[in-house]
Amino acid sequence: MKVTVVGAGAVGASCAEYIAMKNFASEVVLLDIKEGYAEGKAMDLMQTASLNGFDTKITGSTNDYGKTADSDIAVITSGIPRKPGMTREELIGINAGIVKTVATSLLEHSPNVTIIVVSNPMDTMTYLVHKATGLPKNRIIGMGGALDSARFKYRLAQALEAPISDVDGMVIGGHSDTGMVPLVGHATRNSVKVSEFLSEEKMDWVVEETKVGGATLTKLLGTSAWYAPGAAVSGLVQAIACDQKKMFPCSTLLEGEYDLDDICIGVPVILGKNGIEKIVEIELSDAEKAKMQESAAGVKKTNGLLEV
Repeated sequence: MKVTVVGAGAVGASCAEYIAMKNFASEVVLLDIKEGYAEGKAMDLMQTASLNGFDTKITGSTNDYGKTADSDIAVITSGIPRKPGMTREELIGINAGIVKTVATSLLEHSPNVTIIVVSNPMDTMTYLVHKATGLPKNRIIGMGGALDSARFKYRLAQALEAPISDVDGMVIGGHSDTGMVPLVGHATRNSVKVSEFLSEEKMDWVVEETKVGGATLTKLLGTSAWYAPGAAVSGLVQAIACDQKKMFPCSTLLEGEYDLDDICIGVPVILGKNGIEKIVEIELSDAEKAKMQESAAGVKKTNGLLEV
């Protein structure tokens, strides 16, 4: 199992580290355009192998896609990160050109690769990869919902004053501050609905804090977060590599599901060796359906800025 991570910045390196530590891949290739940067990150990570007990080989490359040949899975984190006050949508002009080049270069050397898109605005970049490559929809996955759901569960655990292992919840919709749809009505504490424990006011607080989860960290850090995004990506990669058939909310191309068409947006999917093996349609309340349609309208508006 060979995994390529394009972009050796904070998110890419964190992703590579988590994948290596889980010890399911034979090789991880880090690739970056900055001279020596990926090589340095790879060397630093390899020097933790004996300390962290993994045998995954991590190599770095400066823009040589030949080193990525025959990758089973590739993660695209390339592009500029968000700066304080910047929306994910404002990144589109710069990141679209980068992501398109990366995707076509990966495919040239790994025709059977499954691509996971992390670059923002993620739903639109995932849609762009579909248009640029023509790959089957099961092999293009946008990573947003897994991260947003982790942030949702973090806030739920805080509100419940419960251990996070007790909490389950999911966020669907667009991966943006306004587009997320945290499914409070489906969230549980050890199978009991959270509405049994939390007031409506507290649940509203959880939803709003979840939606600005990335922006909150950007304001605190001065750049985008990396630990949780890296961990979220590694979870998707492992589910595919190990054929786990796990359910994650991921951005996928919809063709009528959830009454949406020709759009990539976050919905529950089953991930296995074939990538997205099934899109899971869950029953939404009228309010959730309305929020989903509103979110989709926002994503389509951003998609309209693409030159494809």
